[in-house]
Amino acid sequence: MNTTSYQVTGMTCGHCANAVSEELRDVPGVEDVHVDLVKGGSSTVTVTSVSSLTRDQVAAALDEAGDYHLADN
Repeated sequence: MNTTSYQVTGMTCGHCANAVSEELRDVPGVEDVHVDLVKGGSSTVTVTSVSSLTRDQVAAALDEAGDYHLADN
């Protein structure tokens, strides 16, 4: 198993966190998603998956969920 945390911007409420979680869980190989919501700030999204996800896979899932983006590192 691989666990990686991402900083995600644009989430403001529980509904946002649920939308992001649902879309990430639909990515093949993802086993679990946990969101530490920071309303209006950069939230930590931790993804546990069978293998590493690419940044593009995560960004595509965030885009599908709504107006959410990976924070610049």
